[in-house]
Formats: sequence, structure tokens, C-alpha cells
Amino acid sequence: MTIEARALTCSRGAVTLFREVSFRIERGEWFAVRGSNGSGKTTLLRCVAGLTRLDAGEVHREGNVAYAGHLAGIKDDLSAEENLRGSLALAGATVGPEQARAALDEVGLLRRRALPSRRLSAGQRRRIGLARLMLDPAPIWILDEPLTALDDDGQALFARTLARHLERGGLALVATHHDLALTPARLLRLGA
Repeated sequence: MTIEARALTCSRGAVTLFREVSFRIERGEWFAVRGSNGSGKTTLLRCVAGLTRLDAGEVHREGNVAYAGHLAGIKDDLSAEENLRGSLALAGATVGPEQARAALDEVGLLRRRALPSRRLSAGQRRRIGLARLMLDPAPIWILDEPLTALDDDGQALFARTLARHLERGGLALVATHHDLALTPARLLRLGA
């Protein structure tokens, strides 16, 4: 399982966000994308995930992808457990109530699992996404700012979750402004 990007170029209007970007990520590796706001990090991840069209270049992926954008992607009227199970079902993963509750317990939301998500803080909403990653069988993770709104414990939990994913042979492409305790295989910096 790999991701290989060859000579990726993408622009928005007259502005070229990135040009001739190439990289390869193998199983067990993660690749960090850094850059200032508006430098093209989100666009690059969306291109690699197949969600945004490139101007030039090509992406080859071997394996299913779990994509998480910079927004939490939570439905306010659904509970934490309903959001978790629903998002996994949309990805084609069947998760029983025991598995869902175990993941919600690990991210600190077991006692809040039945609350409408609108009553959760931004960090708690982000933790639903962490629970999803814990249960998602996709070997490729493409994550845009996964640490947004997470406190120190949440950031450490993400780092442990990512480390477990890599130990199981997964790989990840992560755009982040934060330093993680886990050193990336490589770092790509976009923008000036």
C-alpha cells in the first residue's frame, strides 16, 4: 500500500498554489504537510484524496482512504454514537454498539455518547473523529488539521492513534500546524 504523487500542480484562478510536487509514502510512514494559511495544504490533500482536480500531475493510491477535512463533519442533531456509527457506515464499515462505545470511551465521550452533538464542545466534537479513525479499516489516512480544537490530552491521544495506525502497516498524509511527538517520515512545506 502506497501513495505516490508525481509532479502535482494546482491553481485557483491566477494563483498557483503548488507546482511540481512529488512524494511517495509507504506503509508505516506518515508525511507532514506544513505551510501558512492559504498556501494550498487543504487543496493538496483534497487532490491526493481525489476530491479536487489537479492542473497537472498524477496520484496513485493503493488501498482505501479515510479522509477527514479540517471541519469536524458532525451532524448537530445526532448523538456522538450516531455520528460515529453513521460516518463509518458511509465509509462501508460496519461497527457494532460495543465497538462504538469502546472507542467513545477511549476518547473520553462514553458518558456523553447519547447527547445531541450540538451540546458538545468543539474539542469533544473533534474527538468523535478520533474515535472514527480508531475504528476505520482504511489503510490510508488523509487528514487536514486533525488537532484543531483538541486540548493537550486530545493531541496526545491523536499521536497515539496515529502511531498505532502506522504500527499496523497504515500510512498517513497529514496537514498540521502543530508539532506531534511522533516525527514524520518527511516534511513538505508549501508556500513562501
